[in-house]
Amino acid sequence: MHAPIGNFDNATPAPDALDELTRPVADAVRHWRGSVPADQIVYVDTDPEWADTATFVEHYGRELLEQSANCVVVTGKRGGGTTLAACVVLSTTRVDVNGVVRRHLGARKASFASMDTATGETGMEYGGITPVGLPGDWPVLVDSAVVDLPYVLVGSGRRRGKLLVPGKAFAELPGAVVLEGLGVA
Repeated sequence: MHAPIGNFDNATPAPDALDELTRPVADAVRHWRGSVPADQIVYVDTDPEWADTATFVEHYGRELLEQSANCVVVTGKRGGGTTLAACVVLSTTRVDVNGVVRRHLGARKASFASMDTATGETGMEYGGITPVGLPGDWPVLVDSAVVDLPYVLVGSGRRRGKLLVPGKAFAELPGAVVLEGLGVA
């Protein structure tokens, strides 16, 4: 199969690559629902040594810089309560944690979750966290610019491999909320 974006040697519909995914991501693909069929989510094999953005786009295609998204885990605190959420923004932007995220979560304070919290709560590898397969009760905050793209490159749950996901599918993830201005330059 030819990948819809980028220059990848190995591209496979995600339902045919479940063994390459972490359990929560594989389960999400296996039980996928929504207007985008699961076989339109594509798994591409990538070398973890080329994970740095500059090296990655040089090797797999410069156009990917504008078609990639990062998924980061944040913590919102209010009183004695803590809320974990995921934020999905284009890789050319950063998450507005102290503005959009804090207000949306109704938190007094918001910050990036620690690596141990992010990996422990998601069951995914640090550097490969993806919004596909997150805990069902988490808010998944998605920048509107991500949803507007035909395909978006995101993590696969592991450092090796990525997912190519139709942008509109992010709006249909469990707990998804599409927000303007979540990603800032």
